[in-house]
Amino acid sequence: MGIKERKQRLKDETRINILDAALAIGKEEGWQALSMRKIADVIEYTAPVIYEYFANKEALLLELTKKGYCMLSKDMTVARDKHKLPEKQLEAMWLTYWHFAFAEKELYQLMFGIEVNCCVFDNEIPEAEVPATMISDAIRELMGKDASEDEICRRYYTFWSVVHGLISINLVRQGVPDEINKQVLRDAIGGIIRAIKG
Repeated sequence: MGIKERKQRLKDETRINILDAALAIGKEEGWQALSMRKIADVIEYTAPVIYEYFANKEALLLELTKKGYCMLSKDMTVARDKHKLPEKQLEAMWLTYWHFAFAEKELYQLMFGIEVNCCVFDNEIPEAEVPATMISDAIRELMGKDASEDEICRRYYTFWSVVHGLISINLVRQGVPDEINKQVLRDAIGGIIRAIKG
């Protein structure tokens, strides 16, 4: 391996270490506690080194948000690909979305601004469109070729509002048994699918 490749590998490893440290701080202390200085302390570098990789805290949070959407998309793709019927794909993807929200709680909170002063990223996150597109494609297939884009969009937002709302309630105020939550989630998903099938 040449010097150039070695330097690039070291840069890539440092970048990963910065992101891993930021995520660890977010998990342990909450996103409000995250600072470039804390990250530098964790990875045993000086704060100016962190700024060589990320212009500011918002840039770092943006990168973690992208990472979260990539992870979610990958998990949803695996769930979708286990099924042929669009109604089964929808159920599998939304259940995977639910599971991701609790398995990766801090990333989910960052991605959707739950208990986080969420930065407005505008259209800086094309990765955020992937899960929505996957769901919309399954809805389109379920509704048939005559479905309008407005109707597909409405059905997507119906799903998302219910699932994300239930997740948000549980992230902020826990106490409802997991089995009840899962049954409410399945009932909601099933009800929306039945309404789409008409």
